[in-house]
Amino acid sequence: MQKTVKKMKPNKRGNQYNDPLGCLSDFLKTISTKGWLSGPKVPRSGQVIVVIAAMLLVSTGLFSCNNAPSNKSKSVSGWDKLDSIKRDIVAPSFADKNFSITDYGAKMDSTADALPALTKAIDAASKNKGGGRVVVPAGVFLVKGPIHLKSHVELHLEKGARIKFSTDAADYLPVVHTRYEGMEMMNYSPLIYAYKQTDIALTGEGVLDGQANNEHWWWWTGSKRFGWKEGMPNQELPDSKPRLNQMNKDQVPVEKRVFGAGHYLRPTFVEFYGCKNILIQGVTLINSPFWILHPTLSQNITIDGVSTLSYGPNNDGCDPESCKDVWIKNCHFANGDDCIAIKSGRDEDGRAINIPSKNIIIEDCKMEDGHGGVVIGSEASGGVEDIYGQNLQMNSPSLDRAIRIKSNSCRGGVMRRFYFRNIEVGQVHEAVIKINMFYDEKNTAGCNFTPTLDSVFIDHIKSGKSQYAINLQGRADKHVTNIKIDSCSFDHVEKPSFIKNVDQIVITQTTVNGKQVSADQIIAASKEEKK
Repeated sequence: MQKTVKKMKPNKRGNQYNDPLGCLSDFLKTISTKGWLSGPKVPRSGQVIVVIAAMLLVSTGLFSCNNAPSNKSKSVSGWDKLDSIKRDIVAPSFADKNFSITDYGAKMDSTADALPALTKAIDAASKNKGGGRVVVPAGVFLVKGPIHLKSHVELHLEKGARIKFSTDAADYLPVVHTRYEGMEMMNYSPLIYAYKQTDIALTGEGVLDGQANNEHWWWWTGSKRFGWKEGMPNQELPDSKPRLNQMNKDQVPVEKRVFGAGHYLRPTFVEFYGCKNILIQGVTLINSPFWILHPTLSQNITIDGVSTLSYGPNNDGCDPESCKDVWIKNCHFANGDDCIAIKSGRDEDGRAINIPSKNIIIEDCKMEDGHGGVVIGSEASGGVEDIYGQNLQMNSPSLDRAIRIKSNSCRGGVMRRFYFRNIEVGQVHEAVIKINMFYDEKNTAGCNFTPTLDSVFIDHIKSGKSQYAINLQGRADKHVTNIKIDSCSFDHVEKPSFIKNVDQIVITQTTVNGKQVSADQIIAASKEEKK
């Protein structure tokens, strides 16, 4: 288990400036600009009094240089918050007591159902004072249905352990409260699920196999690529996804949005809904029916050293949705869709619940195949704030984009304060940095929820190959604002960068194919190019 980070004690007077002389200097500069140290009406004796007063204010802590005007950019100031966010993210701890599933009836037989034993072990651990660890030993275990975690329980897969989930959809009934693409509903249970629980964990060196493929789950999309054939039902039938979309629009109560059997809406792999204090560490997840890791409306989440290896439709690696204080680190993503996609509800549901995703840190991760490395949106109607990505590796001809931010006039949402730095991109198929505020706009008739995107800071990206280096497209009715790209290099770029409907954009010390570029140059060239 991770050790709890000891919190630093701030200065009681609020002054955390490490250099008092520097603090005094900054303060004097501030009051000088206001004319308090110069001018015909300020006598020398008055100047002395002001300086002495300044020294007293700084030395006693009544003036904090944390609140003084700073010469730092907003980008740097944003990064200054990173350590405090990390201190607030603390992995849960559990009583030092193991509950092996073999003690509750699980057999070393890949054809026998181990779910009853798992359920009994989880129940026993949750009732133990301080909880405990439910242990899955080395071996292959079949579970005919979902694993529902309870408070104070760590589900731990030892090295060599593999849990294979049933592919019979009926095993995932009765329906539970979940989300599908950001919409509230009652549907098949996620394969691993927790609802409004506290202190839960999924850990170990084992493998979780959803067993989804073109014969099971994936063909429900209606895509021939994933096994669907003419005459087969799919999620686009009027009584399936279109019905859910309409219920969202009409704000039908969740308890009346009952789907499940006959509606072909796939469950997520791991979904912790409305939970606090979550740890997912070390495990490998493969062959997912739908999104893989999906913490929803949850808080204080650590995802560490996890691998998601699944190439099915909508196989996003990790989608925090309306979550706060999330730390994703040391992970490996190779997926059929986005590696990480940060969300906060879709359309009316997102606006009605109105809980943004906030304080999310992504670092020291490797992204391979997928639609995007780090993606924000499009189901972000509840807003997204304060996202940090650093020390990332992205590299694959099948990875479409490195950083992508997207929304449209149905999604809306306020998105702001995103920080990315120190990213190595071997190659991506399309754009290294892409912003698109009219994503899937063809399906937005009658929508007037214009999205807001403000304050995106990106520095020290190095890319080896892409179609575009920078492709930023805001909306004519509401421009993207305050973008800074600094100290980046993009090599072997095939097409010119493009910027449209973006205000307050600065590009500094950045090269494309070895040549220095600026925002003004790209904007001027973009006006001549039809998109």
